[in-house]
Amino acid sequence: MDDSAEQQVSWCPSGEAHRPESVVLGVRSGENGQVVYLAEPVPAADVLATIPEGIAPNRVLRFASHCVSECANRVGDACGLIDRIETLPVPEAGGAVPRCHLRPRCKWWGQAGVDACHRCPAVSTLNPRDDRLAELVADPDTTLEQLEEWMAAAE
Repeated sequence: MDDSAEQQVSWCPSGEAHRPESVVLGVRSGENGQVVYLAEPVPAADVLATIPEGIAPNRVLRFASHCVSECANRVGDACGLIDRIETLPVPEAGGAVPRCHLRPRCKWWGQAGVDACHRCPAVSTLNPRDDRLAELVADPDTTLEQLEEWMAAAE
C-alpha cells in the first residue's frame, strides 16, 4: 500500500495482535493496568514471539490494527465500542491527553476526539471475569441504555 492510501486507513486502538499490520500501541503498566503509550510504533510481529508461553499478549500490551468493516463493534461507519466507552466516567487524571503516535489515524479520535483519548489508557482488551461493567462495555450487543441502567443501579 502506498503512503497516501495508508494515510486514509483508520486504525483501531484496541486492535488485534495477530493482524499483519498490527503494532504495539503501548504497555499495560501498574496495578490498574493503564496503558503507557510507546513513542513510536513497534510491529506486533516483532514482539509477539518474546511473550512467554501461557501469557495472553493483550494482558501486557495494547495493540492497534486497521479498523475493519467486519469488526463486531462496527456500527455503519462508526465504532460502537468507543460509543460504549464514552458512557463511562472520565478518569480522575483528566487534563492533557497522553502522547500517542496513533492519533492522526485513530478511529476513536476521529469519532470522539479528546473524550476518547482521556478514556483510552484505561481500555483493556482482556477484562477480568469479575468486572461486569468491563464485560458490558466490551460486548458489542450491549446498548448505551443498558450501560446507563447498570451504572445507575451500581451507584
